[in-house]
Formats: sequence, structure tokens, C-alpha cells
Amino acid sequence: RTSREVVVIENVAEDETYCTLPKAMTYGFQSYISVPVQLPNGDFFGTLCALGRAPARLNTPETIGMFTLFADLIGLHLAARDRLAASELALSDERRRANLRDQFIAVLGHDLRNPLGAIQTGAMLLETMPLDDEAAGVALVIQSSAARMEGLIDNVLDFARGQLGDGIPVHREVVADIEATLEQVISELRTSWPNPAIVTEFALRQPLSCDRVRIAQLFSNLLANALTHGDPAGPVRVYAQSDERGFELAVANVGEPIPMETLERLFQPFSRSSERASRQRQGQGLGLGLYIASEVTRAHGGTLDVTSSRDETRFTFRMPPAESTNATPRTG
Repeated sequence: RTSREVVVIENVAEDETYCTLPKAMTYGFQSYISVPVQLPNGDFFGTLCALGRAPARLNTPETIGMFTLFADLIGLHLAARDRLAASELALSDERRRANLRDQFIAVLGHDLRNPLGAIQTGAMLLETMPLDDEAAGVALVIQSSAARMEGLIDNVLDFARGQLGDGIPVHREVVADIEATLEQVISELRTSWPNPAIVTEFALRQPLSCDRVRIAQLFSNLLANALTHGDPAGPVRVYAQSDERGFELAVANVGEPIPMETLERLFQPFSRSSERASRQRQGQGLGLGLYIASEVTRAHGGTLDVTSSRDETRFTFRMPPAESTNATPRTG
């Protein structure tokens, strides 16, 4: 057992090494074979043994080979049993996590949206009332904060869908007025970020085949990222064009470049550098915006690229024309 080697005794009484073996005297056997049982990872489990009360011809290739084969089969079976137990435990844990995710999504999708809807409705009613400047400003802050909360809930729900393997669903339609959608997003974000200035340059000559709501979500996340992390003194520039080659949307801001180690994992959920995380803690988000943008890109069969230097940081979304939307998606 300690040597982990094959031991064969054909006749204890005639064997110079084992003739005085205490166990042979205790149990009265005259022949013995022992083969080590090892697991596939090399761990030693024990031995496969056989003994007889009479001498036997055991030291042959056939006999040793048979016992070695049986020992190997035992090792494989033990390893398979351990893997099965581990798989069942992992499956049980995954089911538990799936139940928790379902409960979490239910809370976000229903229990949080209901009071949020009441807040939004109340803020809209306040806007219809005669208010002084201070009260009107408070109503505007309430409405802006509620809209931001709604966006955070949407991001977390989409993140949960992506982690569950379903991906972000898109409902394509022909959109001829995507510029109005982009302008609406800009107007909404200007409420929360009056600075820096947002400069637009649109050349939208072709209608798009896309999910208007998802494109607005992607643009909102990219623009909010630029407003959050860019230099407040410098403008954020938005470029959008559509032609026979497809649709391109770019958001650029000035400011400190994104560190290389952050660029490599920028589109992963909750991935932020320490500086970016510090700004997130100041109330600018959960760190899911760029991940959601990349998932929307993937769902549209497009690409999302980022370049960052001391001159500017630019995110560029490209979507091929409708007949080419089956192209392999790429992000990063």
C-alpha cells in the first residue's frame, strides 16, 4: 500500500521476501496479488487485492494485466462518482441562484416600478400646477431623478436577462426618424447634465431597420458615460450618419484617457477603474451602462469600438444595413 507498486506472491512458503509475512500467518493465505488503485488525477485511493489459501500462478502478463485493468476501472468509476456528486451540488446551487434571480427580477420589474410610477405621475402633476421657481425646480429634480431610477432598473433587468442566457431582445422595425429619437435622449440627459455642452452632427439619409427603444438605450448609456467621465469644461460631440453602408453613431468627449487595463474589460459588467468607480459612487450609475450598450450592439449584429487618447475618448457604434444584419457581432 505504501509503495504503490504491484505485489505478487504465488507461494508464501517459498517466497524469500514474504515467507515470514505476519498477515499470511494470521489469515493463512498462500497466494496474494495487490494492484494500486489511482484516480485519474494521480491521487492514490487504495489497492485491489486477491488472496488464496493455496499457491497459485499469478505472476503472468494476463493476470497482472487483468487486475491492472480492473484497478483502472475502479479509479475511473470513483472519479466519475465524485464528478457526478459535484455536478449535482453545482446544479442544486444553480437552481437556488436561478430562483433568487427570478425573485430579484420580479422585485425590480414590479415592486419597484409601481412606486416609481407614482413618483413620476406626481412630478408630472406638479408641473401642471402654478409653482414658484424654487418649487418648479424641485419638481424638475424629482422627475429627472425618477427617470434616472427607471433607467437603472432597465439596465439591471437587461443585465439579468443577459446573465440568464436569453440575451437582450430586440424588435426591429423600419425607423425613418431616428434623429428625433436621438434628440429626445439628448434633451432628457441635459436635464441631469446641464454641462458640458452637447454638440451634434447628423447626416441621416437612410431609414434604419432597428429597435428604436434599444438604440435609444444604447445612445443614452454612451452619452451618459461621456457626460459622467468627460471634462465638464469640454463639449461632448455626437455624430450620427446613415447611408447605404449602414448606420454609425459616435459619442466623443475630452478628458483623461481611459487606462489600458480598464479598456481591456470596459464592456464587462461592473468593470470600472478606481477613478471611474469613485465617480459611480457619487451617484452616476451601477457600472452596467457600457455592458448593456455592448449587448444591444450584439443583438443588432453590429460593432461597438472605443478609442481613447489625451485628445478624446470616442465610442463608435456601427450597424450594417438590413440585409447584412446577420454578420457576426463584435464589441470592444
